[in-house]
Amino acid sequence: MFRPMLRAQVITDVVIAVVLGSLVLITSARGMDTPLAVVTVVGMTAALALRRLSPGLALAVAWVFAVFEMLTGQMPDLSNVFIAAVLYTTSAYGSRRVRLAGLVSAIVGSVTAALYIGVDDYRNRLTIETASTPFQESLQVTVSYFAVVLLLLLLPWLAGLVLRTRRSASMSREAQLLAERDAARADRAVAVEQERVRIARDMHDIVAHSLAVVIAQADGARYALKADPAVADQALGTISTTARRALGDVRELLGALRHEQGTVPTPEIDDIDRLIGEMRQVGLDVRVEREGDPAGLPTTTQLAVYRIVQESLTNAYKHGEPGTPVHASLTYRPDTVEIAVVNRRADDGTRGPGTGHGLVGMRERATMTGGTMTAGVRGPDFEVSVRMPAVPASGQMPRGRVTPTAGPTASPTEQERTAR
Repeated sequence: MFRPMLRAQVITDVVIAVVLGSLVLITSARGMDTPLAVVTVVGMTAALALRRLSPGLALAVAWVFAVFEMLTGQMPDLSNVFIAAVLYTTSAYGSRRVRLAGLVSAIVGSVTAALYIGVDDYRNRLTIETASTPFQESLQVTVSYFAVVLLLLLLPWLAGLVLRTRRSASMSREAQLLAERDAARADRAVAVEQERVRIARDMHDIVAHSLAVVIAQADGARYALKADPAVADQALGTISTTARRALGDVRELLGALRHEQGTVPTPEIDDIDRLIGEMRQVGLDVRVEREGDPAGLPTTTQLAVYRIVQESLTNAYKHGEPGTPVHASLTYRPDTVEIAVVNRRADDGTRGPGTGHGLVGMRERATMTGGTMTAGVRGPDFEVSVRMPAVPASGQMPRGRVTPTAGPTASPTEQERTAR
């Protein structure tokens, strides 16, 4: 029933109502027909004071004292103007029901006031001579009074409705601006998170593999230093080459992060042979089967294939059983690329579990191209299987030719039982 308002606003409304009511009493004191007119002024003043705090209650109070004024035979005075302010607040601040009641009150009140004045005017004209019939002259007065009262009551109600509409539009604009700001913040947060994931993935792919090779060669050089210095020298050369290449890749990656136009390391399909050679140097027996021609694959697909093979071989070296072969299968078709890497699992547990970043990175690379990946235990082996479109989902065209894109039809992802 009561709207939430500041105490200062309530006090202001009461003070304004009391001042205006007092002015009406002072100016109309001599013209008041009966002391009951003071009650009417007080009632209209109370309705004026309540107009913003409770528009519905103010309208009800105004109606009560307007009816009281008519029943006691009083002539309308200046306090009746307060009804216009009440009708304004019913449309500006009231509920839908109160707003409709204000509109009905403006129309019904105009009709009632016009009839009240018209009947009284007709009675007076019956006792005097008139140019035409008393009914005709009273009818003209009634119609004129109705138009004036309707104008005085309906215009404030319409003005309140305009204010309400403008306020609603302003609130809608503010809500839209807030929603757009929240959406922009969410987009920025998503972009930042995606960039962090990309940086973590690239750093893992570059550093983890290189460090695995360096550690393996360093361990071998330490044991071969006394027995076979030539082998130790070769291992140290491999360490130097691998570390130098990794350092260059990291510098390129950091340059891309610092400068918008920087380039990131982008190995290609042809670099897989060098990768396999490095893994064989550290003692991993890699056996590769190739089918198809990868010459027309776009850069994005070639990078994804290289990184997936790199991480799979690194995981096989770190977590697989030493001395057992690793089978890698690369199949290049016009519309799809399939990768399968299978290695024997280590049962002694000496190599320990991984962090799982490698599998996550491989899955993200496969997903970004529109493909799928499964990784998990297959009996005594651990298998990584990837199927991706030859042309990535981003729409990048292959180098030198255009091939149709076919959606992946790989089987659903199986839950990984061994973290890497």
